[in-house]
Amino acid sequence: MDNELMSISKFLSYILRHKPEEIGLSLDAEGWAQVDELLAKARQADRPIDEEKLHQVVEKSEKKRFSFSKDGKKIRANYGHSIPVSLGFEAHEPPEFLFHGTAVQFLPSLREDGIGPGTRQYVHLVTDRSTATDVGRRHGKPVVLTIKAHVMYTKGFDFYKTEGGIWLTKNVPAQYIIFEER
Repeated sequence: MDNELMSISKFLSYILRHKPEEIGLSLDAEGWAQVDELLAKARQADRPIDEEKLHQVVEKSEKKRFSFSKDGKKIRANYGHSIPVSLGFEAHEPPEFLFHGTAVQFLPSLREDGIGPGTRQYVHLVTDRSTATDVGRRHGKPVVLTIKAHVMYTKGFDFYKTEGGIWLTKNVPAQYIIFEER
């Protein structure tokens, strides 16, 4: 994704996941915004986006961060919200293990409290260590935690898989985390 599309993607993530009110945008209960309203409000906020670039961002996002409604008139972020939305996820049985990337400085609290969603609605988990390492690197010296996802599932925890392959759950208690010392 080129720099312009990356900038648009970051703007959309901020607006559609966290602060739609910053540009006066309305989201419905499922997080959908009208495309024409989004484009108009972005233009009014000096962040003009043309419809072609919007489609490119949705199509080229490796993590499938956004999607259009079937009729193409609405857009939403697929996950990562800090605002309450109902995305209509169906629970899925996860693999035996999933991974969570974080930074070393957070380990003491994670050992005690487990992993919470922080400012988001869900904890984000991935299926590969490499992606988890990249996520952890954003916050400092990275560390990858192994999550006993299937055991959690058998104990009644719900897991949801996004279109982009990110796994979501409400929280991960410390007893389901494998802390590897390196």
